[in-house]
Amino acid sequence: MAPRRAVQAISGGLDSTVLAYLLRASGTELVLLSADYGQRHSRELAYAAETARALGARHHRVDLRAVGSLLAGSALTDAQVDVPAGHYTDESMRSTVVPNRNALLLDLAVGVAIPAGADAVVFGAHAGDHAIYPDCRPAFVRKYSAMVLAGNQGFLPAGFRVLAPFIDATKADIVTIGAELGVPFEDTWSCYLGDEVHCGRCGTCVERREAFHLACIPDPTEYEGRRVA
Repeated sequence: MAPRRAVQAISGGLDSTVLAYLLRASGTELVLLSADYGQRHSRELAYAAETARALGARHHRVDLRAVGSLLAGSALTDAQVDVPAGHYTDESMRSTVVPNRNALLLDLAVGVAIPAGADAVVFGAHAGDHAIYPDCRPAFVRKYSAMVLAGNQGFLPAGFRVLAPFIDATKADIVTIGAELGVPFEDTWSCYLGDEVHCGRCGTCVERREAFHLACIPDPTEYEGRRVA
């Protein structure tokens, strides 16, 4: 059953945007939460704001740049670390891990959810993330949920849940769902480099391109060297 009111972590990427459209189509009242943690692809945040506008949802953009500056060693937060090219399953993608990122963002979402009277916190982790990102795996969701319920006992509404509806879905599955919902894929951002157009080579770009191909759905994304008509 879809939550009545949910705080959803939204990056501006394809997965979290499709999730927002799915929740809204299910009748959920949405509060969207984004974080600027100093990620080199911070342009994604403008896409999150556009999704909030399109869905008529409240949107909070939290400034965590001071926190992000402490999370050194990740290609997403440290300018000294190159963004690797390749597929998510490649060992090189480990450099894109931001330590404890999902727990930090979900903690904020839970904090927002309590005064908002929300009965769920939701995020867009999917099966393709499992190979590299430990905070996108089912075990993390289960254990984090238990921690939230214990740490906020007496303050959460009955039946409060931490949800990851795409946890067993592939990226191609998410593209298919988004197409069925009429999600404007061109209003999402995936590329970790954060330049004017998607590079087409980094892990998120490769996964994005592959997902549209496997879903047999035209990819409207403009990649470097490939313009959309």
